[in-house]
Amino acid sequence: MTGGKYEDGKQYREGIMQVGNVPPGVNQEAYQWFHSVDTDRSGFISRKELKQALVNSNWSAFNDETCLMMINMFDKTRSGQIDIFGFSALWDFIQRWRALFQQYDRDRSGVISGSELHQALAQMGYNLSPQFSEALVRHYSCRGARPGIQLDRFIQVCTQLQSMTQVFRERDNAMTGNIRMSYEDFLSSAVGRLM
Repeated sequence: MTGGKYEDGKQYREGIMQVGNVPPGVNQEAYQWFHSVDTDRSGFISRKELKQALVNSNWSAFNDETCLMMINMFDKTRSGQIDIFGFSALWDFIQRWRALFQQYDRDRSGVISGSELHQALAQMGYNLSPQFSEALVRHYSCRGARPGIQLDRFIQVCTQLQSMTQVFRERDNAMTGNIRMSYEDFLSSAVGRLM
C-alpha cells in the first residue's frame, strides 16, 4: 500500500513510512538517513533536523548558515522544511560537493587551505587571485581550529560564488567580464539567488 496523494501529502507520506518503500527517484541511502533524522515523524526535515544529519570530516555538525541555505535551495513549498524528495536531491548535491572537496583536500586534513581552494576554484573556471581564495578561507575558517574551511563552508562558498556569477553573467551581455550596475541592483539580484 502506498496510499493516495492528498493535497497536504499526509496520506502519501504515511503510506511510504508504513510500508518502507523507497519512492521512485529517491536515493536509498538518503531515504534511510531521512527517516533516522525525521525525529518528529512529520515527513519533513527542519533546519535543526538537517543539522543533525550532516557532518564534516571531523564529525562536527554543519553550520546553521549552510543548513539554512540548503533548506532554501531544496524547499519547493517554501515552508522552511524539505520532504523526502527534496532531501534526496540535497543528498545527491552534497555527495557531488563532498567528492570535489576530497579531490582538492590533497593533504587529507579535512579542511581546504587557501591554495587548495584556489586550485578548486580555478578548476571550476573561476579566474580569481590566490589572495581572494586566502581571504575566503580566513573569513570562513572556524575560530580556534586549524586554518582552512570544512566541507560545509566549502559548499556554502562555492554555491554562493555560483549564484553571484550567474547574476553577473546575466548582466554581461557582451561577455566582456565587466558590467555596469548599481550596488542595490547587484544586491537585489544576488540576494534573490541566495535566498
